[in-house]
Amino acid sequence: MFKRPSNRKFNELRDIIIEANISPYAEGSCSAKFGNTHILCTASVDNKLPIWLRNSGKGWITAEYGMLPRSTHTRMDREVTKGKPSGRTQEIQRLIGRSLRSVVDLKKLTDYQIKIDCDVIQADGGTRTASITGAWVALYQAINFLLKSGKLSENPIIDQVAAISCGICDNQEILDLDYEEDSNADTDGNFVMTSNKGIVEIQATAEEKPFNKKQFLQLLNLAESSAKHIFQIQKNALGLN
Repeated sequence: MFKRPSNRKFNELRDIIIEANISPYAEGSCSAKFGNTHILCTASVDNKLPIWLRNSGKGWITAEYGMLPRSTHTRMDREVTKGKPSGRTQEIQRLIGRSLRSVVDLKKLTDYQIKIDCDVIQADGGTRTASITGAWVALYQAINFLLKSGKLSENPIIDQVAAISCGICDNQEILDLDYEEDSNADTDGNFVMTSNKGIVEIQATAEEKPFNKKQFLQLLNLAESSAKHIFQIQKNALGLN
């Protein structure tokens, strides 16, 4: 059986810590730590919508994602110096945005846009899943700000959303991959789920050899079994218990 570098059990999460209200300026903010992966998430309210959404009666949620130069073992250049974000960055930004919009009634958000920023301070695998999980906490605070200030009359949030990675290493399905596991995995997957047991998106890729239906279902079971714990951590961070 595959032995994990961290000595965790195959179905064991890393320590997850979410701390809300860490920015004095953003309408919503949190730090999301999945083991040694640390993300800063902020949510900013903007009363300017994209041109294509103006006068539609809907609001909008969008996201930006970035890795700080020394968030990894070797320094990387900031993408702004290259003139545009990489394909990976754009793909992750879109995933975060889709994930959040899936649990919000945009009609009830009316004419407001909420911009989510997810900045990777330290990367050790699972940055996109940690970003989605933390981003929902920041989004919740921003929408609560709009409700308390009387700018929204109804709460547009329909459900919670969070994400977790799963993969296959040496024929063993494992939960919440760190960098060493992720870089050597035969299969790498990301599962975006809601607290009402909905599936928003699944990204699963065979890196070395194809995986079968039985293995895929085992990965899905691992993600589902951990989701309840992650949703509770989100609630705890927001004081919703």
